[in-house]
Amino acid sequence: MISNKHKILDAILEQGMLPLFYQDSESGSVEVLRTLYSAGIRIFEYTNRGKSALPNFKKLKEIRDAEMPDLYLGIGTIKTVADANAFINAGTDFIVSPIVNPAVAEIANKIGMLWVPGCMTPTEISIAQEHKAMLIKIFPANILGPEFISSIKDLFAGQLFMPTGGVELDADNLRTWFKAGVCAVGMGSKLISKETMNKGLYDELADQTRLALRLIQQSK
Repeated sequence: MISNKHKILDAILEQGMLPLFYQDSESGSVEVLRTLYSAGIRIFEYTNRGKSALPNFKKLKEIRDAEMPDLYLGIGTIKTVADANAFINAGTDFIVSPIVNPAVAEIANKIGMLWVPGCMTPTEISIAQEHKAMLIKIFPANILGPEFISSIKDLFAGQLFMPTGGVELDADNLRTWFKAGVCAVGMGSKLISKETMNKGLYDELADQTRLALRLIQQSK
C-alpha cells in the first residue's frame, strides 16, 4: 500500500533531517538502518548509487516491515522511469531525485507518492512546481549555499526547500540553513561516512545521529 504523501512530508518536517546513504554490503546497509532507527530516525532515504541498490533495498524493506513499522523508507537518486518503477514495485514509500524528470513526477503523482526533485536554478524550481513538487531538494547545497535560499525564497512563497550535499553536522551551519528558510536538511556522508560504514562504527554513528537530531531541533 502506498503511504500517504502528506504524512511522509510531515515526517520529514518533524524530523528536520533526511539521512541518506548507499553501501554495497547488504549486511552493512541493514546495520546502518538499525543504528539510525535506534538513534531516533523515523524516515530515511536509501540511495540508488550502486549495483546492489535494488536487492539491498528489498532487504531493508523486509527488515523495516518486521522490526520498524513506524519507519518510512524511501529511495533516492532516481533519474529514470525504469528506476522509479523498479523501486515502486519494491515498495518504496517516496522518491527523491537529483534532477527534475517530469516523467518520474507523473508516475509518482498518479499513485499519490511524494516526489522530491533536485533543483539548482529558479527555472528548475519552477518546472518542479509545475509538476506538483511539494518539497524541493536544493542540490548541491555546498555549491549554492544558504544565500541561494535567502535570495529565491520570496520568488517561490510557500515552497518547501531541503538542501542536500555538503550540509555540515555543525550547529552554526545548521542554524544558518534554517535561518535562510529551509524546512529540513538532507545529510549523507557528513553523517554516514564511508569510514563509519567500512569500519562498522555504529555506536559512533548512533551518537552522531542523536547529536544531529538535537542540533536540528534547536535550529528550526
